[in-house]
Amino acid sequence: MASMAGAQTAAKPAAAKVSSAAKAPVSAAAPSGDWPMYQHDFSSTRFSPLTQINANNVGKLQQAWVYHLRKDAPAPTSAGAPSGGGRMRNSEATPIVIDGVLYMNTPYNAVVALDAETGKEIWSHSLGDRANASERGVSYWPGDKAKGSPAAIIFGTTDAHLISLDAKTGKPTEGFGEAGSVDLRAGLMNEDTTARSSYTMNSPPMIYKNLVITGSTVQESPEKGMPGDVRAWDAHDGHLVWTFHTVPRPGEEGNDTWPEGAWKNRSGANVWGFMSVDAERALVYMPTGSATYDFYGADREGKDLFANTLLAVHADTGKLAWYFQAIHHDITDYDLQSAPILFNVKQGGKTIPAVGFTSKSGMVFILDRTNGKPVYGVNEVPVQASDVPGEKRYPTDPVPVKPEPLGLHHYDPVADGVSKVTPEHEAYCKNMVENSDPVPAGATPEEAATHGAMVGGGPFVPFGQRLTIQFPGTLGAVNWHGMSYDPRLGYLFVNVSNIADVGKIVKNPRGNDPPYVRTSPWGVYARFWEEQKFWPCQPGLWGELMAINVNTGDVAWREPFGTVLELEAKGVTGTGSLSYGGTIATAGGLIFIAGTNDQHFRAFDSKTGKTLWDIKMDTGAYVVPMTYKAKNGKQYLLIVDTGGSYYDRTAGDSVIAWALPDQK
Repeated sequence: MASMAGAQTAAKPAAAKVSSAAKAPVSAAAPSGDWPMYQHDFSSTRFSPLTQINANNVGKLQQAWVYHLRKDAPAPTSAGAPSGGGRMRNSEATPIVIDGVLYMNTPYNAVVALDAETGKEIWSHSLGDRANASERGVSYWPGDKAKGSPAAIIFGTTDAHLISLDAKTGKPTEGFGEAGSVDLRAGLMNEDTTARSSYTMNSPPMIYKNLVITGSTVQESPEKGMPGDVRAWDAHDGHLVWTFHTVPRPGEEGNDTWPEGAWKNRSGANVWGFMSVDAERALVYMPTGSATYDFYGADREGKDLFANTLLAVHADTGKLAWYFQAIHHDITDYDLQSAPILFNVKQGGKTIPAVGFTSKSGMVFILDRTNGKPVYGVNEVPVQASDVPGEKRYPTDPVPVKPEPLGLHHYDPVADGVSKVTPEHEAYCKNMVENSDPVPAGATPEEAATHGAMVGGGPFVPFGQRLTIQFPGTLGAVNWHGMSYDPRLGYLFVNVSNIADVGKIVKNPRGNDPPYVRTSPWGVYARFWEEQKFWPCQPGLWGELMAINVNTGDVAWREPFGTVLELEAKGVTGTGSLSYGGTIATAGGLIFIAGTNDQHFRAFDSKTGKTLWDIKMDTGAYVVPMTYKAKNGKQYLLIVDTGGSYYDRTAGDSVIAWALPDQK
């Protein structure tokens, strides 16, 4: 059966007054050559209608300009630290382009505006030493001429402020909050908030009409702290318009899925990734992460709504329309975090308005976006119980009938063995499995049962008292970069990484907050790999790029994605590599993506998956690229290239644009 799908409800979020922000018309569509928001459009397709760069000429692309994010930056270095002036900082930003101007945040405490044709700086706004802008980008509000409000660049910061800058000058927007800034922590503190509580914004806000809708990043532990509430602010002056409680309070839908009082001051269940909007229906789709603590939930027995849930909320008021919980009582940190994508499914002459989303778990759900009901069906599948004292895992989790799960979901180190790409790697991985957590001398039978060779299983295997291999790991089969969509083909495009976590749950040696915690011989967030090489220890594909046909639910094509140069030199090919960064699609019949630690940037034929363009850059680019048309009529392809992901130690500071050569 479907997991809590299609729940029609009149939720009761705490709401401030509904202002003119909720009454304004939807902003006029940007010119088709712009890239006006992180995901390109309200539907989060990351699809550009531009065709100047296409499958026939993409091989002719030439570098057009480069902008350096750090003014005193030395040359890129594989060591990760330049010879002077401090360490390079990586970026996950995707710039936006509106009317010939490119706007982006830098990892050096600044937001800049550039001429999209030349890369020349128009203005730069320094945030000083107090904070940095949200990691992944900024948002654009077109302003309100009737009220004399100028167009603005709006973003969150690492010190929990919402900032509005005049898009023309880069100066703080007059009348917005206090000197262009709103304190996002105000009104959220509670009696259980401690110094360990954190609150920032990792991703740009969603701007709909005159509303600025914000998620947040909160702590992974302890259980109590800053809430993951989603809020909407008036873009004119920054006053609060509505609040949606992602952990429901008494009297609100979903509160009964928590033990009595367990909801109170609960942290997590936050939207740290991306939202989408159905402007026709005035619904905002919000994917939430896990409730805290991520790996032990004895104090939150039950389904724990609205953690790990796709929420459909009325954008003007913040009231709940429907919800679909993708993971019940999560103890695996399988956040929903990437943008839900809106599209139409065509079946037998019928058109279904749909929303598709995935998460770290690698499950892809396609739902009717008007009511949350699965288009292809969902089964509640029994999952492995936890052996940790006090933990009562929910007995089932939802698995879609179609599309098939992304990535590896079952692994047994005994039955499946380890990777054999080289004899040295095989020996390393065998030793990791067999000897990482030896049984202590003189251990009792009970103590011995919590040590020994690693165990696996799946799907949905939890960390237990024994060192456990969990597929996918907490970096996910897919992470925040999610998917893109081509409406001409009806294809979703997604890059998948097969990388497991290893860990075990032990009694907290520092006390009872939480009483049990995740650990391993390599620290809390350990991976199942040869760490210095970033080579996973399981056999089979490490990285894959694939297309899913939304009209059938089937995989249209799939290809190994990325290369491992050291292995290819030894004659070992076709492994694919780990990736961190996503795709865009274009009407030119192309998919563009970097993201692999071979430091390549590639273009693929969207119909077949064939590689059409492949260049090596100075560093890895672990971002989503973008494309736009400048005022000179040329289409540009752009990427932020700074290195520095979980899978890479290169470092740089470049924003690079390519275009076709001028015709003579």
